[in-house]
Order: sequence, then C-alpha cells, then structure tokens
Amino acid sequence: MHRSRLARLARLALWAAAAAISLPGTALAQAPAPRVAPVAAPGADPAPGQWGRRSPLLEANSEFALASTGGRIYVLGGYPKGRISVRTVQIYDIETDRWSRGPDLPVALNHGVATAVDGVIYHFGGQTDPSTAYVDTVYALDTRQGAETRWVEKARMPTRRSAGAAVVHEGRIYIAGGRPPRGNDFAVYDPRRDTWETLPDLPSQRNHIAAELIAGRIHVFGGRLGGGFQSDKTAAHEVYDPRTRTWTVAAPMLRPRSGINSVNAHGCIHIWGGEEAAGVFPDHDIYDPRQDRWTRLPDMPTPVHGVTGATFAQGLIFVTGGGTEVGGNSGSLLNQIYRPAQRCD
Repeated sequence: MHRSRLARLARLALWAAAAAISLPGTALAQAPAPRVAPVAAPGADPAPGQWGRRSPLLEANSEFALASTGGRIYVLGGYPKGRISVRTVQIYDIETDRWSRGPDLPVALNHGVATAVDGVIYHFGGQTDPSTAYVDTVYALDTRQGAETRWVEKARMPTRRSAGAAVVHEGRIYIAGGRPPRGNDFAVYDPRRDTWETLPDLPSQRNHIAAELIAGRIHVFGGRLGGGFQSDKTAAHEVYDPRTRTWTVAAPMLRPRSGINSVNAHGCIHIWGGEEAAGVFPDHDIYDPRQDRWTRLPDMPTPVHGVTGATFAQGLIFVTGGGTEVGGNSGSLLNQIYRPAQRCD
C-alpha cells in the first residue's frame, strides 16, 4: 500500500481512538477527586495555588464571549438571568479593579467567541436566541480610539455558527467548532486583509469547547456532541499545525466535559468548570505540553460554566462571570481569580 495512504489511515485510526476514549461511560485515567482549593481572605491577594475574588460584574452574565487587551477585560453580550440575549459590553480594568460600560454590540448575542489583535477586539458569530438563530457576523472594536470607538462590521464568517473557540497565531484568528451542524468547521480570519480562509475540518465535531495556542500549534479541548448540555460530551484533544495544515491527536482530558474555559499560564493549559445534566463541574485540570500529560488540581471553590475566553495577567487567572447552575439561566456577578503555582515553560 502506498506510504501516504498508510499514513492517512494511521491518522484516522488515531482520531477514531480519541473519539472512542472520550465518550461518556468510557474509563479514563483519573486522579481521585481532590479537595476544594483554598481561598484567600476577602480583599487579600491569593498565594500560589489559592483562589480569590475581585470586584463583581456590573450585571450578572453567562454564555458570553470574553476578550482582553490593554490591561482590560471585555465581557461581550451573553445571558443575564432569563436567557434573554443582551448587547451589553462590560469592561474590567485589571489595575484599578473597577468596571465600566463600553459601547453596546450592534445586536444582542449569546454564545459568540472573541479575541483581540493589536488592540482591536473581534467578536465572531453566536446566536440571537437561546436555541437556533446562529449568525455569521464579525464585529470589530478598536480600543485604541478611546471613548469614541464604536463597533464596525467586518467580512462575515464562511458559515453561521456559535459555541466555538478562537485562537490567535501570527496575527490571524482561527475559529474552531460550533453547535450542530457546524461542529467540524474550522477557518482562519486575517484582520489585515479582512478575509477568510476555510481550513481542514476539525476531526471531531463538537461545541462548547476550549482552544489554546501552544508552540505554534492550535489545541482544541473537550466539548459536547449535541447542542444542549444533556448531550454526550467528549474528552478529545486534537492539535492543528498551521505549517503542515494537518491534525493530530494528543492526550485526552481526564474526563469528558463541555461548557469549559481555558487559559495558557506559564506554559501550562488550565481548564476549569463546565456542565452536564447532573450539575456544574468543579474540575480544574492542567495540561503540560512538555510531557503530554494532564494533572487534576484541587477543585475550584465556585464552579462555573458558560464563558468562552479567559485572561492571564499580573500572575493571575481571571475567571470572570459564568453560570453557577446548568443551562443558561444562572448568570453570575462572580469575578474569581486564581494564582497558579505550576510552570510548564
């Protein structure tokens, strides 16, 4: 058999194995459930391995997109309690620990994804209702323009989708996954040219995922297979190399989870929270790319789900907002912080 065909079959076998190991009910190597992590005293700066809190959001929220730039965190759209989408933009100043309002999104959206490049925040897709009205819109907010800045529409995505994840690499923005039937979608946006390119499909279709950049490669973690939180979840961990335009498989998560969030801190990927029919996951895991290995940390003190995007700044992971009960009707005012003790760099 031709060598290239053998290689392709091997990759497919790996993908199939990853999907099989990830389905709920499949045994995965797990550490025993750990204790809840320690929490710093109110107003105190958390020590390594401790959680704490900063000033709460102005309005309770979940299922929103989050981006950060210039020392500020931007909470974009989402659900307050009641599952009614909002246009609201809440801005948190990390240095002063204060919140303010920013210019509203052009339309009310939930389940979008967002990131920032060179001081410009981009919001991609999402939904205009709780269930089905996916959109392909892209909006940009140039924060360098100060108080006069307003949202500007950009070139639309190749497909309408929500509940994906975004990663920035070399000035381009990669958008992976989405609610069915767009769970395999993978495309890259070039802000300088305002153009899109469709890329090889994400091998495992999924949504409510997390994604991070590690050493020039895009890692996509976890998620669910159906649209709602009662659907099957996955522990899949797939990796895209932009140089070769190919996907490979890395160590799966410790257990299937969706509605998760993530951040790269000191070279380690932290993943926390999520939801299933039984409740909200308290899990806080880290992935060490040097060893392709996962470790479970003590549980987060207040589990959350329903936030896409997180911030690592001033040595702290900011876990902003999120739902405290399953579904989209429990948006919170929480602004939790965690000081990581681990390094993977």
